[in-house]
Formats: sequence, structure tokens, C-alpha cells
Amino acid sequence: MNYKRILIAVDNSVSAEKAAKAGYEMAALYGAEVALLNIVEPAPPIANPDFGFTPAIVDLYDNSLENSHVLLKEIEAKFGNDRKTTYLSVLDTATNGILQQSEEWSADLIVIGTHGRTGINHFLMGSVAEHVARKSACPVLIVPNKAEV
Repeated sequence: MNYKRILIAVDNSVSAEKAAKAGYEMAALYGAEVALLNIVEPAPPIANPDFGFTPAIVDLYDNSLENSHVLLKEIEAKFGNDRKTTYLSVLDTATNGILQQSEEWSADLIVIGTHGRTGINHFLMGSVAEHVARKSACPVLIVPNKAEV
């Protein structure tokens, strides 16, 4: 396989750093472009639909997107080695956002970390990495939390 566009899905976790490191190493190996993707999860629905988006909710989204851009810049600075990087900050659920952005950006490979949840936590929270791997149109590299940074 010849990967030219590698999408790396990250959040603010150690497993995301491990995925970013692996993704940038793959990009260097193949001479690929990188897109760093951070999903900003939507706020839970409010009790009264008549309230709509209050200024506080709008500020929350603005701050989340701003924090997302800061996170992406930090990850690129740490692992990017001057590799061409596109920043993607998207308001969506994790699985849907990753799948949609991989298609829109025409990714050849998705790199994602796993938090390594087991037992009841895995049952309740599921695994974004597993869902993405099952539904993705392109290959998915899942970097385990046990990998070294």
C-alpha cells in the first residue's frame, strides 16, 4: 500500500499522543500529507428546547474549538517534523466525525489510539477505534495505549 493522505484522530490523552507519533512516523515513511483531527463533542441536549443556543452555549463551543486548535498545534509541534499538516476541528460525535472527515479529506489511512478500556467500561462506553475500524472505507491503524511514545 502507498499512503499519501494520513488522517490522525486525536484528543487530549496519552493514547492520542501515541497515535500521533505513529501516524507521523508512517507519514515520513510514505512521504504522506497529514491531517490532524480533533472532534469537539456536542453539548448534551438542554431540558427546554425553547432556550435554543444561549450565549453561554455559543461561548462554550467557541472555547472548545479554540482549545481544539491549540491541541492540534501542540501535537504538530511535538511530532510533525515540518510535515505538511492540515488541522480539522469538527463538532460531531467521535465515530461519525472521524468517518466523515476521512471521506471528505480523502484519507488513505486513519490512525487512532485506543484508551484500552476493558470490562464494564468498554461495554458502557464502547470503543471509538473499533467502530471506526468496522465502518471505515480505508484502512485503520489502531495504536494500543501500551505502545511507547
